[in-house]
Amino acid sequence: MNRIHKLDVFYHNRKVGTLATTKDKRIAFSYDAEWLAQGFIISPFSLPLKREVFIPRMEPFEGVYGVFADSLPDGWGRLLLDRFLVQQGENPASVDNLTRLAIVGSVGLGALEYRPSMEMEQQRQEEDWDTLSEKCHKVLQSEYVENLDELVALGGSSGGARPKVMTKYKGEEWIIKFPATMDREDIGELEYRYNCCAKKCGIEVAETRLFESKKCSGYFGTKRFDRIYDEQGKEQKIHMISVSAVLETSHRIPNLDYHILMKLTLELTKDYQEVEKMFRWMCFNVFAHNRDDHSKNFSYLYDEKKGQYVLSPAYDLTYSNSIGGEHATCVNGNGVNPGISDILAVAKGIGIAGEKARNIAREIQEIVQNELGDVQRLGS
Repeated sequence: MNRIHKLDVFYHNRKVGTLATTKDKRIAFSYDAEWLAQGFIISPFSLPLKREVFIPRMEPFEGVYGVFADSLPDGWGRLLLDRFLVQQGENPASVDNLTRLAIVGSVGLGALEYRPSMEMEQQRQEEDWDTLSEKCHKVLQSEYVENLDELVALGGSSGGARPKVMTKYKGEEWIIKFPATMDREDIGELEYRYNCCAKKCGIEVAETRLFESKKCSGYFGTKRFDRIYDEQGKEQKIHMISVSAVLETSHRIPNLDYHILMKLTLELTKDYQEVEKMFRWMCFNVFAHNRDDHSKNFSYLYDEKKGQYVLSPAYDLTYSNSIGGEHATCVNGNGVNPGISDILAVAKGIGIAGEKARNIAREIQEIVQNELGDVQRLGS
């Protein structure tokens, strides 16, 4: 495999800038002159619109800025790609992040694309979700899988621990998830119930559905919110950046508090309605026991019409735990058993009126208990 030493970054076919490898194997970035004149900041704190060569720290993203690390496959996607590289006689450890970005090419999360691209052509997809699920299971079990490149093309740019594919459904881009080795059999139905419950709680979520299975109660699918479609069905990609990338911090280390997320949301969006969205999201995570609330599970989208970032719809909502069974993001310093007093302290810290915050929290708690009480009682 040819190694890449320089890549151009594009957004809607407009050149954003250039990535290049430094002598110490970090990946430097500089904006294109036209983008400096007419573009927007792609990473609010790390990459201001300046005529400058930006050089990242080696950690936490192996010498690449967080906004580009968001494009790299993580978890399931990285596992798929590494297995494929091994089948091709390549040592995955020798394939650097610039080359991996070239493999991502135009199919990564968000709107950034990388050229010259080395991405794989997407093969004809099987309509049988059970067959795809079984292939994913074999990959997790380290068994040989024929046509692994098909799985890489379908899910190789994704993140998260659970196997998934990115596919077209009724002409639009969707993500469909399959159970991981340790998941309960009805994990898809559970995540679907969580998303329906979140919607009842006044939380914005993308369109979801259960895809049919003969082996289980269904596979969870969600329409991608980093894609929008006009009346003619023409797709447009939306620039997206995770909290992990904005703050240049690893999502693998629990180091955030919702106090920080509230302040960050206000700083980026300049809109208290967006802050309230984050507050509702926090309340849901607390009452629904969604504790895998790490920094990659919160993102912002760039709204070109507003010229401003907005909070993304909520995602990865299901019964979960982080390290030690705690929340990955603390609530007023409490990750073990946060309650209403912690929730109200977070609200006070960002300026949400106490009575309003209490009413929102109580409303969400009641809905969660009514909709997901059986899940809470079973403890999983």
